[in-house]
Amino acid sequence: VQLQASGGGLVQAGDSLTLSCAASGRTFVDYAKGWFRQAPGKEREFVASIDWSGGDTYYSDSAKGRFTISRDNRKNMMYLQMNSLKSEDTAVYYCAASGTVGVREDDFTWWGQGTLVTVSS
Repeated sequence: VQLQASGGGLVQAGDSLTLSCAASGRTFVDYAKGWFRQAPGKEREFVASIDWSGGDTYYSDSAKGRFTISRDNRKNMMYLQMNSLKSEDTAVYYCAASGTVGVREDDFTWWGQGTLVTVSS
């Protein structure tokens, strides 16, 4: 069972970037999913989460209005569209899956490797 985040890279402040999370080994169509991030020297924090159907989404205050979480259950994929990126968005971004949607790390059971997003000002 694997979750793999991809799509990170080096961008300029104000740019947009879309992260993807692919699942393999099992399907996660019935599971909630989420994005977390960990900036250098800081603890991992919640970014956004989405329920199994995509009908309910949750965002951190820093992500609200700039980021959009979505999923495509046919492809077993999840996405994070990030707009108006700021230098403080620089972090390793992780995708995760859970039986029920949540906003805390403890709510999520399966974790993928992260993808680094670097925003230069």
